[in-house]
Amino acid sequence: MPSSKSHDEIWDEWRALVNMAPQELEDWLQTEESQSVGDSDTDESTGHKSGRRIVEIKRTDKADLSGDQWDHMAKVVGYIKRHLSQGGPKEDVEQSDWRYSLMNWGHDPMKED
Repeated sequence: MPSSKSHDEIWDEWRALVNMAPQELEDWLQTEESQSVGDSDTDESTGHKSGRRIVEIKRTDKADLSGDQWDHMAKVVGYIKRHLSQGGPKEDVEQSDWRYSLMNWGHDPMKED
């Protein structure tokens, strides 16, 4: 479903929230931790699949993004915002499913702004 936000709004939120570099995210997606979280009807979780799309989007020039990619960027921003608003675990954030799930969506909550 297309977002009601402008591309500029999506872009600004995307840049603020998706804080993992493409190679960093690609490397993360290869780990057991990455593959251990998320919902799935197949062998790959929704978040893991999204992570692969995020890498592709981050390697695409803004001017070359497709409508489908803009829609996915809006979905990613929404997911990260919802997940962060739930708050993470009080202890052991670093090894938590909460963090691992966010990282699949391109956001590492352990990174400093």
